[in-house]
Amino acid sequence: MSDAANTTELNYATYLGLEGLLDLQQPRSNPAEHDETLFIIIHQVHELWFKQMLHELDLAGSQLRDGDLWGVVASLKRVRMILKTLVGQVDILETMTPESFESFRSRLDTSSGFQSMQFRELEFKLGLKRAAVLEYMPEHLLGRDAALERFNAPSLVDDFHQFLATQGVDIPSEILERDTKAPNEPSDGVQDLLEELARTRPDMNMLFETMLDIDEGLQEWRYRHVQLVRRTIGDKSGTGGSPGVEYLKKTVYEPAFPDLWAIRARF
Repeated sequence: MSDAANTTELNYATYLGLEGLLDLQQPRSNPAEHDETLFIIIHQVHELWFKQMLHELDLAGSQLRDGDLWGVVASLKRVRMILKTLVGQVDILETMTPESFESFRSRLDTSSGFQSMQFRELEFKLGLKRAAVLEYMPEHLLGRDAALERFNAPSLVDDFHQFLATQGVDIPSEILERDTKAPNEPSDGVQDLLEELARTRPDMNMLFETMLDIDEGLQEWRYRHVQLVRRTIGDKSGTGGSPGVEYLKKTVYEPAFPDLWAIRARF
């Protein structure tokens, strides 16, 4: 085989696109501050994991609507493990001191993690839809259209309600036909149905527990993220005019699945 043929042969590096991937870390400080590379890599890895979670949640939504209980449990367990991995990556970023971050923070200019459109997609897919967030999504942001599509589309909770209907559960029509742009609101009627299922259907209860695992995992990541920001910049405003710690603190315990949390007090 000629050398020319060998250059086109699929191998580890070409399959993964390593040449382009490893060239994506471009510090803006000059000379480059040591910890800026870490800062870039951690956030790039987060975006890759966000992409994978969206991939899994889209499958989970289809599985719910198809009535595939065991399939959706498997998909959601993978999402939970990814969230655990993201929490662990906060530990790595916390090795960066405030002084080190300040040495290159000005180079971030107007960029901010608050502008992550994939994270917005995750929130919207889980039903965490706050119209006020749209104000921080100017038209030029990469991924804005996809995030807006998620905002307008049914969430995983809507898929969950449809799944319950496929299982013969009498979900009220106003729940099945609700405005999909609205945030998840607790429903006493739905909670009564979920309590009965939790008591009588161990298979369904496994799904409920797995969904709570996702919710708890997201809250755990939010808490660690808030603490990371507090350790790094204190009560300063975030880069790019983002709200900073005070806003982040308000979102820590916001549940994606309020009805599943509400029934815990009934047992």
